[in-house]
Amino acid sequence: MAAKSQYEELARQLSAIGAVKRGLARILPVECPPGSAAVITLLARHGEMRLSRLAELMAIDISVTSRHVAHVAERGWIVRSPDPGDKRSRILRLTTEGEAVLDELSLRTTEVLAHTLEDWSDDEVGQLNTMLARLRDSFGDCRSWTPAQHDCGALAP
Repeated sequence: MAAKSQYEELARQLSAIGAVKRGLARILPVECPPGSAAVITLLARHGEMRLSRLAELMAIDISVTSRHVAHVAERGWIVRSPDPGDKRSRILRLTTEGEAVLDELSLRTTEVLAHTLEDWSDDEVGQLNTMLARLRDSFGDCRSWTPAQHDCGALAP
């Protein structure tokens, strides 16, 4: 197990990641804020799904997810169709227009990262990808933790 000072430094570094996220958010088109980008990205990655599943993947409240979904639906980037198994629910699907927006977002993000990390080797970028994926997997779903185990609120920057 790492020393306490290493975990303290990790906490500082993770808080500083907010600046990286804000920098990446600045490159998004005005009509596509980060929440909307997350919706179309997750639908592209995981395929059609219910709102409840999307909220779970986004790790945010379903009411917040619903606002993001409404935003992208109004722009024609997704469609909401009745769920054949439960007519009260809707299935969210990415549209061709949504795929085009996602392609543009991916291009912008890739260009910024390539420019910003141009002095990094391919191996270093690969190591970062591996370690971030491992951190995300190790962290799991914070919403399922009990206060006795962890305080998710204490992790917020």
